[in-house]
Amino acid sequence: MSSGKRSKKSKSKHVKREFRGRPASLAGVRPDKRLGQNFLIDDEVINRIIDESGVTDKSLVLEIGPGTGALTLPLAERAGYVIAVDLDPEMIEGLRIKTFGMDNVELILGDILEEDIRTITHNAMEEHGLDELRIIGNLPYYITTPIIMKLLEAGTGAKSITVMMQKEVADRIAAEPGTRASGAITYQVHYHATVTEIIDVPRECFYPVPGVDSAVLRLDLRDEPAVSVRDEKLLFDCVKAGFSMRRKTLGNSLAALHNYDKQTLSEALEAAGIDPGRRAETLSLEEFARLADSLQEA
Repeated sequence: MSSGKRSKKSKSKHVKREFRGRPASLAGVRPDKRLGQNFLIDDEVINRIIDESGVTDKSLVLEIGPGTGALTLPLAERAGYVIAVDLDPEMIEGLRIKTFGMDNVELILGDILEEDIRTITHNAMEEHGLDELRIIGNLPYYITTPIIMKLLEAGTGAKSITVMMQKEVADRIAAEPGTRASGAITYQVHYHATVTEIIDVPRECFYPVPGVDSAVLRLDLRDEPAVSVRDEKLLFDCVKAGFSMRRKTLGNSLAALHNYDKQTLSEALEAAGIDPGRRAETLSLEEFARLADSLQEA
């Protein structure tokens, strides 16, 4: 059953900053636009992310996109062990120099979407005798959703995922399912986790300054999914189909489920007690689960 809890908000969410130009700490660093690199340079935001992440000396931290190490170094002071994954060899090489002599930091050159993070983190937790996994990252805007879904579905047993992303995406994720602000990603995330809004981050907190503002969310993984459903994949297929044409009614948008004809879809909606004239954004997670179960029986 759904917890019925709305996304939580931490107090003092907003940070105001004026652009200060290239900071001395980034001298010689060349951001790669192809990789969507915008480096966090605000100490207040950095400290807030770490404080709200729940990291302790019993935590293994998987950091995504460490860049120049703005989060990596202070995380290493608090966590039991840190594994940082970055796609840019120049960033990894720079971090090797900064973390030289630190025995609780491991650097991996690779694509987080391609890495077997379940095996990597499981082995590290066993080797270092750690109690929990916390995932932290400043996500590239252009692949935020695929990364979040991989982290949620990887079966790592993580306690939480604390991530920075474009504010527009964060607002969509934090929205309550069944509201106008919701989208397909809303239902997918809330199925797996509860959402806490940590802090809004103005674009001036980065170098180079991006064209949009950001926000930090913490996703606390549920022990059990928010709703019971017979076929999880079919549930999310229904959600995606419903939002594929979000301005259309469910009677029309569900046609994107190509394995089901119009009559079957109509009967499934009726069996689930859902008016085909409604739009996807008005459905609760429980209603989508009922629809999926009805289709599974068809």
